[in-house]
Amino acid sequence: MIAAADIFSISNQKQFEKIALKVFRFQYDNNEVYRQFCQHLKVDKQQVKSLLQIPFLPIQFFKSHQIISGNDAIETTFTSSGTTGIATSQHLVTDLSLYESSYRQAFSQFYGNIEDYVVLALLPSYLEREGSSLIYMVKDLIERSNHPESGFYLHNLDELTAKLINLDQSGQNVILIGVTYALLDLIDKQKFALHNTIIMETGGMKGKRKELIREELHEILCCGFGVSQIHSEYGMTELLSQAYSFGEGVFECPPWMQILIRDTEDALQYIADGKTGGINVIDLANINSCCFIATQDLGKKNPNATFEVLGRFDSSDIRGCNLMVVG
Repeated sequence: MIAAADIFSISNQKQFEKIALKVFRFQYDNNEVYRQFCQHLKVDKQQVKSLLQIPFLPIQFFKSHQIISGNDAIETTFTSSGTTGIATSQHLVTDLSLYESSYRQAFSQFYGNIEDYVVLALLPSYLEREGSSLIYMVKDLIERSNHPESGFYLHNLDELTAKLINLDQSGQNVILIGVTYALLDLIDKQKFALHNTIIMETGGMKGKRKELIREELHEILCCGFGVSQIHSEYGMTELLSQAYSFGEGVFECPPWMQILIRDTEDALQYIADGKTGGINVIDLANINSCCFIATQDLGKKNPNATFEVLGRFDSSDIRGCNLMVVG
């Protein structure tokens, strides 16, 4: 069995590959859905010797199957938001401490000590439903900031505006984490000139506004908040790790998470850095579900291992789907 300490102490590519291959073999043996998927692709466990040979489970499987490795009791179930009548993803989590270790260590790596910040969260669409992994993470960060001013805001934009201005003017470091449409609502009401505040968008118009390309969105947000860059968080219900961007939409992964870019025409092939394809995620914190996930996001990887998210597959764009169905 792979220990959490091994996952969160990865410091180089050789270590990452060694643990990823060990996790692959563990999940092949202990995750029935993943094993069936590998067998459907005629992948022999013993023949997989590199990351590029590992099969990636299509993310849609989290909507139709129970993706779990082992027999441990389920501590909680994270669910995705979804429009009425559309199946939502379910991530069965048997060990919440893995999730906590993942986001706490990643935040510390990218931003330093959480106690240096007031954490303000403008996440109405997430607060209005149960089972959000993002709310679980942000609630914990708010509590660990140990600051009485930290907290959630649902629709009380006037109170948030006053607090944001006062904190920023006092020289306090602030992180405002917001769903995209709510951040736009905030700057529609008030223009800011912030000097000590990080604006972090978590993506998503949630059907409230028309979608914008990232460059246009970030330009509007920079102008509205008076900041030079917009930070972003790349995470999802099906993962227990997040990548972060300090601006320009360029994301960096923590050491236990990596991105591969697959060919949009052939889901089993990979493409060169700088070219656009489907984003595959290796998230080693997902040891008790599935660490190898083919997302529906389009992106490209840069030579320095950072990556950019460029959009989403339209369902009609996903080719080779007959390869991706397991009963």
